[in-house]
Amino acid sequence: MASTDPSFDPILLTLPSLTPSLALEVLPAGLTLHRLFVQADGKTHDILIGPEDPTGHITQKYTNTVIGRYANRLPVGSFAIERNGLTSVVSPKPNEAPTVSLHGGPKGFDGYPWEPLVDPSVAELFTPAELATIQTRLPTSIIFRRISEDGEEGYPGRLLIEVLVGLAQPDGPPNPTAEGGKEWNLGSVVLVYRAKLLDDKKVTPINLTQHWGFNLDASLQDGPDSLSVKDHTISIKADHTVELNVEALSTGNLLPVAGTHHAHAEKTSGKIGEQFPPNGYDEFYLFSARAAPPPPFILPASELTPELDLVGAALSRDGPAAEEVVSLAGGKSGLRISFATNQPGVQFYSNNLSVAEKGARKKIHGGSGAVGDGYPPGTAAFLEFHAPLAAWIHPQTRGPTGEDTLLASGEVYNNFVRMDVWNRGGA
Repeated sequence: MASTDPSFDPILLTLPSLTPSLALEVLPAGLTLHRLFVQADGKTHDILIGPEDPTGHITQKYTNTVIGRYANRLPVGSFAIERNGLTSVVSPKPNEAPTVSLHGGPKGFDGYPWEPLVDPSVAELFTPAELATIQTRLPTSIIFRRISEDGEEGYPGRLLIEVLVGLAQPDGPPNPTAEGGKEWNLGSVVLVYRAKLLDDKKVTPINLTQHWGFNLDASLQDGPDSLSVKDHTISIKADHTVELNVEALSTGNLLPVAGTHHAHAEKTSGKIGEQFPPNGYDEFYLFSARAAPPPPFILPASELTPELDLVGAALSRDGPAAEEVVSLAGGKSGLRISFATNQPGVQFYSNNLSVAEKGARKKIHGGSGAVGDGYPPGTAAFLEFHAPLAAWIHPQTRGPTGEDTLLASGEVYNNFVRMDVWNRGGA
């Protein structure tokens, strides 16, 4: 069904080629990554699940959208917060349950249209050095912007948010695989989230992410099992998960991964389906300490000098931002995606709550595109990179960086994710 709302008109980003290895459709509505096409060995894949019609995202919530002001679950209530001698009160609003605020509340960042900046030089939160890097190394990119008003969903402070979405060219020689073969880089998807309070003397919690769900085999349409991600192989460099109560809120404790179904590296096959829990996966994994500290995700605004280039750091393959923390490989397609980020952890969700009868499935995944023919549970690996749940309330869950996810006036929020796409099939 065609929409008269221009925010549902896809913006197409492609790598420069007659047959680009990567192409991304982005909707300004909810800053949604609608499709991610991958060309490999003569086959076109769309590795993101979701509705066929862009307007389907209205009802199929949290499918590849941005999440904010605060990702994941928070307890409902009023909380006094303090940072740098400044104080505010945050009052998360209920939506998932009377005591639970999910993904920013009843109308989070996914519920708003985002403004694409036709002229990237008007961006306020990216430095001249970064804009130069974007022009040369991410020429297929766009910056989106919105302002979250003071009091929106109970969050204090008027907040300016700018998000860079871009594609990077394939880089570097092929990697050797454990099986003795090679895998070739097909390019990268780069997301950089920036935010700054426009009010003086304010503090706000902030924890942004992309709620994107992957299936690397669905486009093969190779029988009913091709919709399941249980044959995918996953790796997460984490020693702990956050303990959750019955409402999936953080208890403030960490649980060891070793010896549990969360220790994916200990599995015989490494596949998601091995030791698959009865209700699927929906846990936050806190990354292990990295060899080098990644770039900060809260920094004084005074450090955002014209020469600073944190976008270049996100693109670097040999710096502190280069370490691969998560990997997901298809069971049949030969595709693999790997992630580098400055965020302290990842939420892994296996689409447990999906009801096929209430959603739609893309035609490239064997669906009709109509509502009632959606994705059943276990058909996606959602990988949401962000900080631990309610980190300002639970200091013992913050991990090596110790960040409390509070942003004060005079500071800038900097969050990046680089997803590299690989193909084991051939050059």
